[in-house]
Amino acid sequence: MASVMSKMDELVESLQRRYAVKRFDSSKQLDTDTWTAIERSLVLTPSSFGLQPWKFFVISSPEVKAKLPAISWNQSQPGDCSHMVVFAALKSVDEEYIDKFLNKTASTRGVSADSMSTYRKMILGFMQNATGRHLAWSSNQAYIALGQLLASAAILGIDACPMEGILTAEYDKLLGIADSNYTSVVGCALGYRHPEDKHAVAAKVRFDLSEVVTHI
Repeated sequence: MASVMSKMDELVESLQRRYAVKRFDSSKQLDTDTWTAIERSLVLTPSSFGLQPWKFFVISSPEVKAKLPAISWNQSQPGDCSHMVVFAALKSVDEEYIDKFLNKTASTRGVSADSMSTYRKMILGFMQNATGRHLAWSSNQAYIALGQLLASAAILGIDACPMEGILTAEYDKLLGIADSNYTSVVGCALGYRHPEDKHAVAAKVRFDLSEVVTHI
């Protein structure tokens, strides 16, 4: 029981330590093993129907990072962080993509694609009813991945800053996806906080648990 409580305490402490970093220490970089764990956590993100309608672009090149502040509302985090992750979402989910996912499912679980015909019809039906709203749906999935990334980073003691303040069209050009079926949605800078970032010691402002959690 004590070990379980310890894990619970560690989880809350990790999330309590987390904050949206305003200033990164550009001299510190994440090591390869830590970054590999971060990427694996991203791949394990849950998604509606399991469709994973996203791509994660990881920017660690100093030359490329130097271009990011100008297309990120002049914020310094993308340029100073160790790694910048850009979450891109599918603009539309077509039948070909759905079949790609189902074929992957079949091969992974050792079943036939035909055995998932009912599931296929259900997904197709949902997407047909959501015509014109695919990007909104896939963007929501990308935000689930962002949440997974933030939690994983916090547990590993890595600092992060989620960033909606990016010029997505400019990011699309930089990433080479402007003419693709993907578009940038949100970004997240990761690395280590600068010792002079005053926001690191600012008290968290959260509504009381009783105000936001209701037991029924």
